[in-house]
Amino acid sequence: MVERLDGWLVELGMEPVERAEREGIISRDLILDGRRRQDIRMTLIVDESVGLICWVHYAPPLNDSFRVSYRRFLRWNDEFPFAKFALSEDERPVLISEVPIERLDRDALGSAVARLLALCDLLLDDSVRWLWPGADKAPAPARPSRQAALFDRYPAAIAELSPALPELHSADARAGAAR
Repeated sequence: MVERLDGWLVELGMEPVERAEREGIISRDLILDGRRRQDIRMTLIVDESVGLICWVHYAPPLNDSFRVSYRRFLRWNDEFPFAKFALSEDERPVLISEVPIERLDRDALGSAVARLLALCDLLLDDSVRWLWPGADKAPAPARPSRQAALFDRYPAAIAELSPALPELHSADARAGAAR
């Protein structure tokens, strides 16, 4: 499974920043870009008896009144059934998606990652206060998304999450052509 996972990551244009294997569990840490939100830390965990867990480190530990944040996470959990928000032990919001082992292949991995990145983009404006405390809005992306090809490869997986996808795609294409 290690070779397959690493091969899929290469094919999908994702380079792990950390790799680990312990007791049959494989993990790969990635730093990825959405179209609007950049440098999203994601951990991929593969347990061959269960499947793939994609774990997005969504925001730093919360230090607001938790009731408001919890209510928002519960609403998002209802609105987006393919992914779930939770809090880690250190009160850090995480976004999680799972792929059962019998469905795990390159395209299931790519679709899951693309959907999570698109969800991070979709919810960016509602998450500004956690990501950039004191800011009124998210900063504009400093560069084209490093995952533009991933979004292009799985448009059906992210269609309902990316209402402005054609405009963003055009911006990515123009920025890529300028490089």
